[in-house]
Amino acid sequence: MKVVVVGSVALDSVKTPFGKAENVLEGSATDAAYCSSFFAKTGIVGVAGQDFPKRHIELLKKKGIDIEGLSVVDGKTFYWEGFYEFDLNQAHTIKTELNVFQNFEPVLPENYRAADFLFLGNISPKLQLNVLSQMKKRPKLVVSDTMNYYIEREKENVLKVVKEVDIALMNDSEARELFKTPNLVQAARKILALNSDYAIIKKGENGSIMFTKNSHFAAPGYPLENVVDPTGCGDCFAGALIGYLAKKGKVSEKEIRRSMVYASAMASINAEGFSLNALKNASMKTINARAKEFKGFLKF
Repeated sequence: MKVVVVGSVALDSVKTPFGKAENVLEGSATDAAYCSSFFAKTGIVGVAGQDFPKRHIELLKKKGIDIEGLSVVDGKTFYWEGFYEFDLNQAHTIKTELNVFQNFEPVLPENYRAADFLFLGNISPKLQLNVLSQMKKRPKLVVSDTMNYYIEREKENVLKVVKEVDIALMNDSEARELFKTPNLVQAARKILALNSDYAIIKKGENGSIMFTKNSHFAAPGYPLENVVDPTGCGDCFAGALIGYLAKKGKVSEKEIRRSMVYASAMASINAEGFSLNALKNASMKTINARAKEFKGFLKF
């Protein structure tokens, strides 16, 4: 296994100005693993309930994702219901039901523990640290994600994760809240101060930025005319980023810059449909073509 992805597996109902979908496949682990699998052999670690449709499991298997780490237990699958207005950067929650995810304690299958690339989706920071301790060796790259819920309730543990991993992904609002600053440059500097070589902050439709101690890189968002649903785009970004780096087999600033472009391309495709519908029809040819367009965006 080249990449191991740990996080939530969910069923979502979402409404946007452009349509709605009910009980569709989502979750941080689901989206990240699906996007990672375009580039590298990926295993998923998560939990679902007995109501989880078998067609979703078959979809993951068809994509080549190893599901040994996906447990199906008694109870109902994690469920989220929400909506977006015309500001698609802001999700409005109607209902959250943790269900079986409430007692999720990820255990890595034996053949996952030597993976060189590990993505810790936005689960409890204590669980993220526990998963990292299950690895037989330190992976080449450990990437984490978080969310405001954990920043507000477990800030010290979130900071421990930032210090332990190689890249602690977060969006702009999370970075501002975690480091108590409205300035993203200052937030990035504080990430770097916590033993990180790279600080990457996601900015939704405006792309992402990366800082090192000596450089700065900005990947724009892809200009979409047909936006349907932005749910899961951040997880798609993370999955594509780590999957691309796993395919290259090395971590350098040059490759991280390229991975951010591919990550933005994958996230933009995801936004063109509900759930994974747009990505189901995507091919590497499509993804490469979209990533190539970014060269034009960045040239002046």
